[in-house]
Amino acid sequence: GAVEWSLSIYLETLATTLGSREQLAIAEFAESLLVIPKILSVNAAKDATELVAKLRAYHHTSQVKPDKKHLAHYGLDLVEGVVRNNVEAGVLEPAMAKVKVLQFATEAAITILRIDDLIRLEAKEEQ
Repeated sequence: GAVEWSLSIYLETLATTLGSREQLAIAEFAESLLVIPKILSVNAAKDATELVAKLRAYHHTSQVKPDKKHLAHYGLDLVEGVVRNNVEAGVLEPAMAKVKVLQFATEAAITILRIDDLIRLEAKEEQ
């Protein structure tokens, strides 16, 4: 969940710098990334609201304050129900695997949206 939170906060900040429709798409994509840590917390039967709020605060601080960059390594420990430094705990995610997962998920969502558009076009033509 740490990577998703960091990326989400970065994209939210980026979206605020844009003045076009792209801003809305980027902001929604950023929000969709937050589903992953929230669902993980709920499935682990932990207080998702508290954990997610702490994680968000840590990652936001790591991106805003240069002296707090180490907070970017914090993630969820769902066994203990706490936020912890994943690097110190030895929990690392391969960057290439994470990039591929996000690419494939995004492509799948785009494909579903295109299919939905095609179905809607057909339905309007029938009327």
